Amino acid sequence: MKIRIQKLNPAAIVPKYATDGAACFDLHACFDTEDYSARIYRNQPKVIPTGLAFEIPPGHVMLVFSRSGHGFKFSTRLGNCVGVIDADYRGEVCVNLTRDDSDLDMLQVRHGDRIAQAMLVPYPRVTFLETEELSETDRGVGGFGSTGK
Repeated sequence: MKIRIQKLNPAAIVPKYATDGAACFDLHACFDTEDYSARIYRNQPKVIPTGLAFEIPPGHVMLVFSRSGHGFKFSTRLGNCVGVIDADYRGEVCVNLTRDDSDLDMLQVRHGDRIAQAMLVPYPRVTFLETEELSETDRGVGGFGSTGK
């Protein structure tokens, strides 16, 4: 599958997969000047631009996730946990990074740093049918913790 992307900033980095077995491709920080960096302090989210817009094919969505290294090493994650880029969106993809408590006071993000990972996923378009009752299952209405009995 080929995905059309547009560089909104000439310094933007075209995504690529880090390894042959990687499910996600990397998204990189893109600032107007390469010597600029963003500082992300505890509980002070910061929106980081990628400089890229994507043409997601109909029937697909681009999901944006935190990088595992950011989470484990720096307690950093996406502010909205998972980003959803719809097929009809044509604006710049930005990443909202936030930090929880950590020994480090601040995380510095420089131009070109990997800031998130993303994947394309096909999705079904469904029609909702209102009904008076649903089919029965072994679990039924058992909620949180009900399968651990």
